Amino acid sequence: MNVIRYRELLSELTKREIKQRYKQSILGYAWVMINPLIQMLVMAFVFSKIMRIPTLGVPYSIFLYVGLLPWTLFSNSLLSATNALVGNAGLITKIYFPREIFIISTILAKIVDFLLASLVLVVFMFVARIPVTLHILWVIPIFCIQQIFTYALSLLVSALNLFYRDVQYIINLGLLVLMYMTPVIYPVELFPQKYQWIFQLNPLAVIINAYRKTILGQGAPNFLSLGIAFGLSIVLLLMAQYIFKKLEGIFADVV
Repeated sequence: MNVIRYRELLSELTKREIKQRYKQSILGYAWVMINPLIQMLVMAFVFSKIMRIPTLGVPYSIFLYVGLLPWTLFSNSLLSATNALVGNAGLITKIYFPREIFIISTILAKIVDFLLASLVLVVFMFVARIPVTLHILWVIPIFCIQQIFTYALSLLVSALNLFYRDVQYIINLGLLVLMYMTPVIYPVELFPQKYQWIFQLNPLAVIINAYRKTILGQGAPNFLSLGIAFGLSIVLLLMAQYIFKKLEGIFADVV
């Protein structure tokens, strides 16, 4: 894989992405944990105290945060990747290396944010005395499937945004709609049984539901649903890589 040959460049671009985000910020990396924490507290108050959404027998704040973490990772990764090529136009026109490195470095930087924000969840689960079972090890393959799906979409939208700058606005709108079609703030069980098939077509819905089941001690994930999500992610990745490589040769002409 060409990216491996450029691993040092990938490392430097990832470090640059991380450092630039909180440059001249007083709280620095603390914002990685503060942002999702505040969002969780506000949403937890609205949906647990006012709308009273039922959960899986755990405090709603923890139920919400388990869904909010992977969603934030996905949405932030996709938003950053959308402008990854446009924002590095100078490098694209001056030197050649695999352009997907820009997308990978952006996603890696967001994964660092995700890991730091996850520390808050660990504390919450300890305080709430939520037992951790061996099923939590399923988080690893679930996380890998999520990154395949995220990377595939990121390749596609970053390339298209280089040619059509409207894509970045469509992504913003699309993420807003997708959040409410994904069980981030509510359990899948709230939907009538006859409509739950819709979630099977949304890999992110399957992924977030799988995170909840394994982390909150509900057992192993639904292997059929997870297999479908994995299959859809692979197909999307193959399509995205094909389109990205077809367009890569003229990136420098349109930036």
